[in-house]
Amino acid sequence: MDILTEALASMRTASPASVRTDGRAPWALRLPPVAGAGFHVVLHGTCWLLPADDSRSAYPPIALGPGDVIFLRDGRAHVLADDPATTPTTPTPAQVEASTPIGRVRLGGDGAEASLLCGNYHLDQVRPHPMLAHFPEVIHLPARPGRHPELAAAVQLLGAELERPRIGSDGIVPALIDSLLLYILRAWLDEQPPAEARGWIAALSDPGVAPVLAAMHGSPAEGWTVQSLAEVAGLSRAAFARRFTTMVGEPPLAYLTRWRMTRAAALLREGDLPLSAVAARTGYGSEFAFGKAFKREFGRAPGVYRREALTANN
Repeated sequence: MDILTEALASMRTASPASVRTDGRAPWALRLPPVAGAGFHVVLHGTCWLLPADDSRSAYPPIALGPGDVIFLRDGRAHVLADDPATTPTTPTPAQVEASTPIGRVRLGGDGAEASLLCGNYHLDQVRPHPMLAHFPEVIHLPARPGRHPELAAAVQLLGAELERPRIGSDGIVPALIDSLLLYILRAWLDEQPPAEARGWIAALSDPGVAPVLAAMHGSPAEGWTVQSLAEVAGLSRAAFARRFTTMVGEPPLAYLTRWRMTRAAALLREGDLPLSAVAARTGYGSEFAFGKAFKREFGRAPGVYRREALTANN
């Protein structure tokens, strides 16, 4: 069971939104906050990433070059600019040109040009998976020869499809953008020295905790107990409970309940399974018991949650 993939998939509320941005100096674009995570890929040229005045972010200006990738974990407001001194403007829907395979924004003057793929991943902000908080607020992956070859290949493929759209581009580009999130996070994880890993990052490869997380994610309907999970970990009950709580940040059964509710919410958003089936798939013996647990976690009944999700997506 791939915990990273499962956790991110459970948080997604819609397909990624993206647009190509072409700026000629002087240019500066203020991006408003989004409900999810933001990303930028520099296709060619250079620019700067700057925190917005009201973003509460403390990172310094970051210089970006061709092939660089930026990931903004919390989707906070920020600025892209040819120079930190350029006054930013906020884009309007009218500025987005309809084009294939994604929209396009052009702005600025007649100076040096930069082209970027900008977008965001729609992620559940009400109940985000706790693993996401262990990634930095801003991840900058500079393009360097031989570094993260899979991510570099995805960026090159995206650039080629956006520069010269052809038959199939409408399907290829969204799929590449969708995969980019996992490439970005995997690239960052690959850079972390094992000895410095802490919390969730360490848990993903810990010999005692990782197999338990995989078991919970793979079989949430199983009647897990602390003892049966300790057996999966190969540890005593007490040692396992301490180790899991220290790394994951909550006791094993508390996390199991969290994961079951997360999966239930995703099932309700994504399909039309009967509530009894959703209950069975998430470890509840009756629709009544499931409904009670779901309402305790989300503040509303499963049927109401499903209707609200369908309305929001339409």
